[in-house]
Amino acid sequence: MDLISTSLLLIAAAFAAGVLNAVAGGGSFLTFPALVFAGVPPIMANATSALAVSPGYLGSTLGFRPELRALPTRRLWREMGIAATGGVAGALLLLVTPARVFAGIVPWLLLFATALFAAGPWIARRAAGATADGPGLARWREPALLAVAIYGGYFNGGLGILLMALYTVTGESRIHTVNALKNLNSLVLSWLAVGAFVIAGAIAWREGLMMMVAATAGGFFGARWSKRLPAHAVRSGVIATGLVMSALFFYRL
Repeated sequence: MDLISTSLLLIAAAFAAGVLNAVAGGGSFLTFPALVFAGVPPIMANATSALAVSPGYLGSTLGFRPELRALPTRRLWREMGIAATGGVAGALLLLVTPARVFAGIVPWLLLFATALFAAGPWIARRAAGATADGPGLARWREPALLAVAIYGGYFNGGLGILLMALYTVTGESRIHTVNALKNLNSLVLSWLAVGAFVIAGAIAWREGLMMMVAATAGGFFGARWSKRLPAHAVRSGVIATGLVMSALFFYRL
């Protein structure tokens, strides 16, 4: 592909990812494969994809400021610290993973993230039914948060679903608070992971900055379009994209 075609592919993928993240999530199903198909090595593509979608977390978090202010400050700082630790640990784990090994597990990661996204509504219903056991499960919240944050720092796909399920199962029954905590910890762990990638020199800056702008624009328009687009159609599109990308990466093995 020539430079113009590659740039158009990355801009289109990032814009569409921003729209998807604003409407239903799953934007990394577009940004990561687009970078790989554009010739960026898989580990660098994963790091650059994380950079590209990272601005969206800030806007999502700011939208839930009232819910966050209602929570104990000590709890917020503690969980942010856990998310930060896990995000950096996951990023470092990615950076020490041999490129050949990571290329081999990418299809499985994409398939897992797709399955997680497809099962999202079912997970939410099951989690809501488990809230009666919340106080007993609450002691597992922080260890589970660390594990999810490590996954998020290593590979971002399906992170939001995992965090929402975690908070719901461990006793948080208020959906807006669940969303607020999900967005806050996604912001913290993703930005810390991106910081580790930057320090390690794992970012493809030309592609990453271009995609950041496009993804931010996509998020802006996606927020406007979210009330007009049928949610089931968007979810079906994300799942189909994830399955196609998984199949293509399995084919490339």
